[in-house]
Amino acid sequence: MTKKLVSVLALSVAMSAFLAACGSDSEKGGNSASPSSSASPSASPSASPSESPSASASESASPEKVENFTVSLRHIQIGEAQKFRKAILDDVVKKTEAEVPGLKFELDGVEDSVNRFTKLPAEMAAGNPPKIFDLFGGAGDAQKYAKAGRLLDLTPIIDELGLKDKFLNVLDTFSVDGKVYGLPIGGNTEGIFYNTDLFAKYGLNPPTTWDDLVKAADTLKQNNITPFAVGSKGAWVPNMLVNTLIGRIAGEGTNAGFITGASKWTSPDVVAAYQIVADWEKKGYFTKGELGKEYADMLNDFVAGKAGMMFDGSWRSSAFKDEAVGAAIAGKVAFVALPAVPNGKGDQTSVNANYANGYGFSSDLNDNELKAVKAFIKNLYSDEMQLRGLLEDGVLPSMKLSDESVGQVSDPLVKQVLDVLGKAGTTFPHFDSVVQSKVYTETETQLQKLIAGKAKPEDVAKAIQKVQDAENAAAAK
Repeated sequence: MTKKLVSVLALSVAMSAFLAACGSDSEKGGNSASPSSSASPSASPSASPSESPSASASESASPEKVENFTVSLRHIQIGEAQKFRKAILDDVVKKTEAEVPGLKFELDGVEDSVNRFTKLPAEMAAGNPPKIFDLFGGAGDAQKYAKAGRLLDLTPIIDELGLKDKFLNVLDTFSVDGKVYGLPIGGNTEGIFYNTDLFAKYGLNPPTTWDDLVKAADTLKQNNITPFAVGSKGAWVPNMLVNTLIGRIAGEGTNAGFITGASKWTSPDVVAAYQIVADWEKKGYFTKGELGKEYADMLNDFVAGKAGMMFDGSWRSSAFKDEAVGAAIAGKVAFVALPAVPNGKGDQTSVNANYANGYGFSSDLNDNELKAVKAFIKNLYSDEMQLRGLLEDGVLPSMKLSDESVGQVSDPLVKQVLDVLGKAGTTFPHFDSVVQSKVYTETETQLQKLIAGKAKPEDVAKAIQKVQDAENAAAAK
């Protein structure tokens, strides 16, 4: 994506919200044969002279036959934390089934990383992906599958549905040669959620400067409270912090340069990001036994007051509503960007802005399945559902919202997220939406080694760069 335009977009959304308030393996179903009609059994072979031709035709025609068919739909909205997103998906499914005669969706819920790194790649290689599926943008996912001919070209469809100009400047990672092969459902930024009650109890300032952040971490640790809740069993979780540290220390353009060779994982600035993580591990800033902790455990520890801070995606704001999993501390949580890092390069107000997750569609569709896909896109990518994603789940819209919709934003945490984006001079993507899949997988493997104390920052960087060099060379052939 064009970072400058995304930043301008974020500012626009944030300001709109502020002004308005003031005034994140199925078989092909059915056949492609078209429904047929036949004459009514009671109809006479021919109309009598006294009957008009139109009356005879009307009386002899039977209702059009409805053909039942199924469409497989792979999603990752499983578990308590994703219940709001699942509710939106369920409503879209019901609405689409009601609109398309004979349609029945077969939903397949799969954990995010399993879908992305195990099931979907295998299905793509075999040529039998689900008809609709959760898809990441970038060179390792959407763009790779599009070049292999596995993804449906959505360019004429979004034009037909009148959506062409409604998407924000967020389709780049889902596009190849000017054609769109996937649609991001929404976006997010990543930053620090902190417990305002604990900060007040220990006289701590909000962690908006590096000194205040470090002081808060040290003070919490001294009082037997974990500074940062984290669940690193899934390495994508701690990778969020690494990503932003790289942007802060090495500059906001670093991630995009890995696949071109303009950036190196072994550069001193990138190594410095890993060094901070290693140092914080030694200081006990992270949850003890984090490699055995799931993502959900991280939230539970934060909600229970066992940790004072949590580095997470903006989608987590939905967890702190009155009836959500984090209801126990509703109204006691605030959100800020990671503060400027001393001697960091580039724009220290820049933040991660990620619109890399959405839906893709198989290029192998019959006529009925194509009708279903078009209806699904029309119903999911609408002002109503984009607004629900923002209000109910904290997912930043990937499409332009009407002024009336933006004016409905009242959640304090969502407003803080929008404020963080609005104050950002620039934005940068998460490296998982830029680098090749094998490279990203290596970042996870090496980060867990670092956390376990089995690798030094320099070793981590060398291992990742080795895979990066191999993937870049393969892409150049």
